[in-house]
Amino acid sequence: MAEDAVLNANYIKARLSGVMTPAFPEGPCMHEALFDDRWLEGTGITTLDFAKAMIDEGFHPMTMYFPLVVHGAMLIEPTETESKQELDRFCDALIALAGAAKAGDVERFTGAPYLAPLRRLDETQAARRPKLTWKPVSQTPLAAE
Repeated sequence: MAEDAVLNANYIKARLSGVMTPAFPEGPCMHEALFDDRWLEGTGITTLDFAKAMIDEGFHPMTMYFPLVVHGAMLIEPTETESKQELDRFCDALIALAGAAKAGDVERFTGAPYLAPLRRLDETQAARRPKLTWKPVSQTPLAAE
């Protein structure tokens, strides 16, 4: 299983290296492919913007900004259970997003996600004033009450 995870990560690194910048381009990676955000320079799009746009493509965003020693880190960690078809679907989506970013389609990214039930939140406000309790939307009594 570990060999398959390493194979999947190296496949992703190989597929995306033409459009994204690997943080450590020399040699193979282990079970995770690590990219940095140098390829986004001059686009007006941040690592966070790119990750949020992945949600609209149907993918959970990669780990961002970790490890801390890599500026704008984008850490992709495929599991051993991903098929080649799913890896290709994922890579194709990221390649298309990278193309849109480089083509200047800033609005596609800065407001993303557009298709998720919840839109982009103000992360600074959420960290400073978290809502720690849940309140139901309506107080309509249940049929059994």
